[in-house]
Amino acid sequence: MAENALLKNILKHVNLTQDEISTFERFWTEKTLEKGDYLLRNGDTCRYESYVVSGALKAFYINADNGNEEILFFAIKDWWATDLYSFSRQKPSIYNIQAIERTTVLQISHYSFQQLLVEIPRLERYFRLILESYLGVLQKRIIYNNVFDAESRYIAFLENYPNIASKVPQYLIASYLGVSAEFISRIKKKYKPS
Repeated sequence: MAENALLKNILKHVNLTQDEISTFERFWTEKTLEKGDYLLRNGDTCRYESYVVSGALKAFYINADNGNEEILFFAIKDWWATDLYSFSRQKPSIYNIQAIERTTVLQISHYSFQQLLVEIPRLERYFRLILESYLGVLQKRIIYNNVFDAESRYIAFLENYPNIASKVPQYLIASYLGVSAEFISRIKKKYKPS
């Protein structure tokens, strides 16, 4: 059952009683997206928090100046894929989340999420830890984008996210890093063992 993957992740951070585990499992629904399906579209309100059980998603917005897809983040197995601002405020999203490949997620609605935290208060700690981790990644990305050159950003991406680098097409990684796919090809050749 897909809930087991999420529960296993949660139990790494907080202990739950058997009653709390039974309560927890009532709140989640499973959804499968085919490649190209949208989890969230720009302008829609993010109604669900989504945990990736399998597959891969990309979050992106369309640059109004050039029409290019600008990648904001990727989400693979054991990651969350949500527009946090839209979900928490129940306001329209400014970006899209789309399946890169067949993807299964566990979802909880905004209302159910609030109820879950009331019924199992210790989950507040888990979600705080997830949020702290997410904010740390965002801070690191801002620093890398403002201080590091493109080659250093690519090397850091490979070191920090080897599972994403092996799963996601090169042109999407290029968009995430703000470089061209050709640039990534040149860097890969440069570091290819002879």
